[in-house]
Amino acid sequence: MGQYDFDSIIERRGTGALKTDALQQRYGNAGLLPLWVADMDFATPPFIVDALKKRMEHPIFGYTVEPDDFWPCVQDWILEHHGWKVEREWLTYIPGIVKGIGMAINAFLAPDEKVIIQPPVYHPFRLVPQGNGREVVYNPLRENPDGSYSMDFENLEQVCDDKCRMLILSNPHNPAGILWDKDTLARLARFCHSRGIIVISDEIHCDMALWGGRHIPFASSCEQAAQCSITFGSPSKTFNIAGIVSSYAIVPEQELREKFYGYLSANEYNDPPIFSPIATIAAFRNGEQWRKEMLEYVEGNILALEQYCRQYIPEIKPLRPQASFLVWLDCRALGLAHEQLVSLFVDKAGLALNDGEMFGQGGQGFMRMNAGCPRATLMQALEKLRSALRP
Repeated sequence: MGQYDFDSIIERRGTGALKTDALQQRYGNAGLLPLWVADMDFATPPFIVDALKKRMEHPIFGYTVEPDDFWPCVQDWILEHHGWKVEREWLTYIPGIVKGIGMAINAFLAPDEKVIIQPPVYHPFRLVPQGNGREVVYNPLRENPDGSYSMDFENLEQVCDDKCRMLILSNPHNPAGILWDKDTLARLARFCHSRGIIVISDEIHCDMALWGGRHIPFASSCEQAAQCSITFGSPSKTFNIAGIVSSYAIVPEQELREKFYGYLSANEYNDPPIFSPIATIAAFRNGEQWRKEMLEYVEGNILALEQYCRQYIPEIKPLRPQASFLVWLDCRALGLAHEQLVSLFVDKAGLALNDGEMFGQGGQGFMRMNAGCPRATLMQALEKLRSALRP
């Protein structure tokens, strides 16, 4: 029996939670069962809540300095979990990873320079460059016969031109849950380094490797990777504290670091708000047992999802994620057009998921399901889906 409870159902409606309180606006139905936004429905660990409560006992919330243990706790966690020795000067706070991508684009790219992404992939990778007036170049992942994905380096060679100056990498991959292997990361690094392309590696799911897998930080894969990359990380996904913006950047290469961190400093983007370091220290100093139990519970949810689909809705094939609580559902065997597939989940089953087309090329016929919830909630969702398919 574990120390922590992941079965309790916590009502989030009326708390300002995006997952529940934006349903009417996003889906036209406030009563949907929400399995879309990538935060979990588990209570934030008590040691983080307690640390925040302790600080709130003091009645002044003025300007603050970073606690002494803020960056040592990040360095220790990364070294212990990923075998990567990160120097203190490589690190800085950023006010969110998506915001960090936008900041890097504006710090490094001229208006006519381009950004490469690898769809199907997290949709802000496309929206942020486009919103900042940059052209997006597509290097789609290659789907393998077993439903897994590989990088298409031949296509990358073809689509990359002299104006391509940045590539945004999802590592681990969202939505497919891929733990990229060292050879793949190093090959990508050599390609990008030789062409002067900066790699932005979004590693927000790095501490959620499942089934005994291992996350490899992009910058640690080879020397060229360290020389051409900016890594973004955060405890927010792992410890369910996305509302407490607790992201950080890691830049080993001095010239890149000075330019990017100079831009952040000039605009005061690198000053953490009062609760961010407190939550980060509590998570990284006290969170290992909670993390292990949470991942074991998520694995159980994924196994239950796979078994249910095999038994009752074999037309839907979940791709087992190697990392994270997000599951990429292959619904193509249903033979439904995009609008019909969305209608099946939303209108007939009463479920809110992210549809695959949101993630770009290769996402057609897929849905992304958030399995970071109590098992009873997951089973309720599957029963609703089954009833919608087999009335």
